[in-house]
Amino acid sequence: MVVNHNGGELLRRCLDALATQTTLPKEIAVVDNLSTDGSTVFLETLSEPLASRVRLISPGLNLGFAAANNLAAGRTSQPWIATLNPDAFPEPDWMASLIDATRRHPGVAMFGSTQLDAGNPLLLDGAGDVLHASGLVWRGHHGAALAELPAEGEVFSPCAAAALYRRDAFEAAGGFDPSFFCYCEDVDLGFRLRLAGERCVQVTAARVHHVGSAITGRRGGFATYHGTRNLIWMFVKNMPTPLLALLTPVHLALNAVLLARALVLGQAAPALRGSWDAIRHIGPVLASRKAIQARRRLSTIGVARALDWSIAGIIRRRARSLPIPRSLSFPPPLGGSDPIASDMPK
Repeated sequence: MVVNHNGGELLRRCLDALATQTTLPKEIAVVDNLSTDGSTVFLETLSEPLASRVRLISPGLNLGFAAANNLAAGRTSQPWIATLNPDAFPEPDWMASLIDATRRHPGVAMFGSTQLDAGNPLLLDGAGDVLHASGLVWRGHHGAALAELPAEGEVFSPCAAAALYRRDAFEAAGGFDPSFFCYCEDVDLGFRLRLAGERCVQVTAARVHHVGSAITGRRGGFATYHGTRNLIWMFVKNMPTPLLALLTPVHLALNAVLLARALVLGQAAPALRGSWDAIRHIGPVLASRKAIQARRRLSTIGVARALDWSIAGIIRRRARSLPIPRSLSFPPPLGGSDPIASDMPK
């Protein structure tokens, strides 16, 4: 699934990279969120192998990343769902590496990709998403040298710029939260899946070259507003009650620090609006929290172990890539001999 909004030549480059996959996706759903740059016109002239696989979905409005991916998931039927940003360009064996990982770890519902800096592939753009006990989130190993890439292991959640989800788990969790629009929606989904007892494996060999915030901008008002609001919603909605009580003062302190940082960067206004909107629209979040916590299968201790508690983690922004326990190697939950077809969905 590729969600596009004025992606320009990035979208073309993304699909060109998909065409070179050693294992081609059977379905490629491209959702266009009301682009005005004509970036999807070239889809009408696609040749094989993409012409018969690409489906353009135009909802007629900008749904945001979260709802657009949910829409695309509802229009496909394969047992696995992959998300790919238009500014992420997969290497030829990206899909094959993800497929191989699902077979080696049949009990896992989430798989992340190694994201290389598109401008300098010797640097990492990210290797799995991290959730700190304070509620801060980051892409693990962002900006680190490629040589520091850890071995394949378990991380908190995948970055949805290039991720794979088992459909039954994705749908049972309700997909991405459409109220988030974009930013933190992938960590929020990963958190809900973890609470349901699912795990995430970061696949070292599945590599994409990622521009990163090429469309929305890294530090603009749009990113600051949604990042601020969604960080609060994600923390309040998902954190088990004992941890919520323990960590709320820490989370408030974090938001104060982030507000001060926004002030220095000239982004105080969108940060304040994000905080205010998070509070004044907290009612639906609390209602969602009640349902999520009622379905929770992972213990409070299990959640605590999945968080990063270190000060060094915040400073260095590294991911804890943990060994994959044998408990993840139980039979596939989808039934049948092998839920992975030779043509993977996208």
